Amino acid sequence: MKLKVAGIVDDSVVDGEGYRLTVFVQGCPRRCKNCQNRSAQPFNGGQEMDTAEILERVAANPLLSGVTFSGGEPFCQPRPLTELARQVHRMGLNVWSYSGFTLDELWAKQDPDVDGLLTEIDVLVDGDYQEDKRDLSLPFRGSANQRIIDLRHSTADNLALKYAC
Repeated sequence: MKLKVAGIVDDSVVDGEGYRLTVFVQGCPRRCKNCQNRSAQPFNGGQEMDTAEILERVAANPLLSGVTFSGGEPFCQPRPLTELARQVHRMGLNVWSYSGFTLDELWAKQDPDVDGLLTEIDVLVDGDYQEDKRDLSLPFRGSANQRIIDLRHSTADNLALKYAC
């Protein structure tokens, strides 16, 4: 399945717990002020990759504990990322995803493709980067409004936050 990619980092330790491969998808409608990945915002940039090619990179690295989807905005390409996440889980690895949307905004979309991706993600870091709430001491996020949600243990009524916000 094809995915529009801004770049891949094969050995990240800042995009989730453990040693990770991070896929930066191309395209984001959010346009956060001082976005760290401004070049990933335009939908007409990046390169098209097959998810099988990304899986080969994952399989080639026995040190990985998981894969992270970042952006751009991953939820603008939910179908190929859902398939990629399923395959990553079959390899025994976990999946994290960043999103400028909050979990409530994602649920409110009532989009089967978005819902499908949410069911395949283990941990979601949600919310726009907000310059006025910047806090580099926070694990795995840049501003205090962003939450790290353990989706495997969350419901619509009860969010399992991995770290205190």
